[in-house]
Amino acid sequence: MDLNEKFRMLAGIRERYPEKFVPEARIFSQIHRGARIFIGTGCGEPQYLVRALIKYVESHPKAIFDAEVFQVWTLGVAPYTFEKFKYNFRHNSFFNGTHTREAVNRGIADYTPIFLSEVPDLFYRRIVPVDVALVQTSLPDAHGYMSLGVSVDIVKAAAEKAGIVVAQVNSHMPRVHGDSFLHVDDVDFIVHHDEPLLEYGAEIDQAIAPRIGRYVSRLIQDGDTIQVGYGSVPNAILSALSEKNHLGVHTELLSDGIVDLMRQGVIDNSEKSINRGKTVATFCMGKRATYDYLNDNPAIEFRTIDYTNNPLVIAQHENMAAINSALEIDLTGQSSAESIGRMFYSGIGGQANFMRGAVLARNGKSILAFQSTAWHGSVSRIVPLLDKGAGVTLNRGDVQYVVTEYGIAYVPKQNIRERAMELISIAHPKFRSWLIKEAKKLNLVYKDQAFIPGERGEFPENLETYRTTKTGLEILLRPVKISDEPLLKDFYYSLSDESLYHRFISSRTDMPHDRLQEFVVIDYTREMVILAVLKAGEKETIVGMGQYAMNEATYTADVAFVVRDDYQNQGIGTELLSYLTYLAKKRGLLGFTAEVLIENRPMLHLFEEAGFNLEKRSAEGMYELKMLFRRG
Repeated sequence: MDLNEKFRMLAGIRERYPEKFVPEARIFSQIHRGARIFIGTGCGEPQYLVRALIKYVESHPKAIFDAEVFQVWTLGVAPYTFEKFKYNFRHNSFFNGTHTREAVNRGIADYTPIFLSEVPDLFYRRIVPVDVALVQTSLPDAHGYMSLGVSVDIVKAAAEKAGIVVAQVNSHMPRVHGDSFLHVDDVDFIVHHDEPLLEYGAEIDQAIAPRIGRYVSRLIQDGDTIQVGYGSVPNAILSALSEKNHLGVHTELLSDGIVDLMRQGVIDNSEKSINRGKTVATFCMGKRATYDYLNDNPAIEFRTIDYTNNPLVIAQHENMAAINSALEIDLTGQSSAESIGRMFYSGIGGQANFMRGAVLARNGKSILAFQSTAWHGSVSRIVPLLDKGAGVTLNRGDVQYVVTEYGIAYVPKQNIRERAMELISIAHPKFRSWLIKEAKKLNLVYKDQAFIPGERGEFPENLETYRTTKTGLEILLRPVKISDEPLLKDFYYSLSDESLYHRFISSRTDMPHDRLQEFVVIDYTREMVILAVLKAGEKETIVGMGQYAMNEATYTADVAFVVRDDYQNQGIGTELLSYLTYLAKKRGLLGFTAEVLIENRPMLHLFEEAGFNLEKRSAEGMYELKMLFRRG
């Protein structure tokens, strides 16, 4: 049906239902004092109706008093929060936005902290009665059905239970499949007014967001079903998923980034556990091109928010990945996405429902992704403790992965000390010394926890690489991190006494915290510790370690290796030595030195076969080796 035909349909409805098409003043005159007025959500807000309501109150200042205005989130101007209308309206927000935040925090508007999935039930059970619902719809189709378009969420429930339903019919509103439809018979008044829908586009840091996206893309596998939350960072992450295949979507918010991936064929929903073949969402905030893509598109269904955000529904999706953001997270794993200290910033929303539903799903994962700093780099989002008064959106058991531009922290099943070190390792480098200091005060980490500040201690993420050994074993070679102490402890205690003796030329077999620190807290500009790691999902197992420490007098480096006994003779030592040689040459070093027990024939053979200009001298049961690099 083309637009002209839809306009003819509307004209026919006007003729059939003249009582629904009356002057706006007559409509608003039916709003009684103390009424509860619901206004549609986000980009689906009926802007003209809001302006018309305010115009009516200005011209009839004594007509409406003490009305309560409910809304999830407004992107438009919210005149009902203005001081001049304080006797007419009291705003009650389920989610704070830019235009209502100040009013809520000044105490001249209200905020109801609630999971958005629970709001429809408030309407259906009339715990929160709705006297008037102002909504926006598409033009009616041949059967008299109008679509709520980009905003179904709690709007459908409000429209179904309201005493009076006023619909702004707008040709710019797309017709969206799913639970979005209202019939003309179920609407009390219709106001036809065409105007562009509100658009939403969050600003992103073009340098930082792609770095976060690359880390998140490592966690998303082909065939996963994803949810992406509010904010610039989660939406920007989507562009990093362009190389994935057969992704599905079950989400609250449908954004421009999701539509871009649908256009590219990355999202086809072909492997979803339920609603296969359908992108499922409850509302959309984006640009005009995204709204056009939604129009009459059978690949997209909007469902009510009590369905999309139900953790039991979310958990039915195998390989569900929930990606959300946070305002801050503390070193124990508590995070807030709704407030900054005592300031109400946004709302509970649906983040906790999706994160918990994803954890319950088979092979599901919850991912909290955010820029490490705020306020132009002046504030760390990773903090010792949440600010006083902050709302805990996710508790210590909700989060699996935390991602910043500095890496990935995996925190489940870790004790407080371990997760504190993991989170410090992905904080902005300029705040890490402060975090270590504060963590010591709070007894979250060892009192003697060492730390190297600045560039010297900054983890060189770019040095991570995968190698395949001569026996076909795929290993990750990466620099050691300050948070690797538990992994290294397990590694050292997996070694036999013989391997420990060959490596340390000592009969000592214990490896307490103070010794382990020597290997995980290093100056990357003067030394290097490379771990050979086997990965199984989120689990990492160290099977080998190689290291060098510079001798500035000779511009060479002392080098040493050890490989777990059950992984020896599989080529791991060869790959470690090869990679350390590459890194040392890149730094401009001239060669290596080493001390090897004469009885340690495998290690001696490894050095002899490495292609160095090797000089060997024996003394007191050991070989002293000098291995200069061959140039060219």
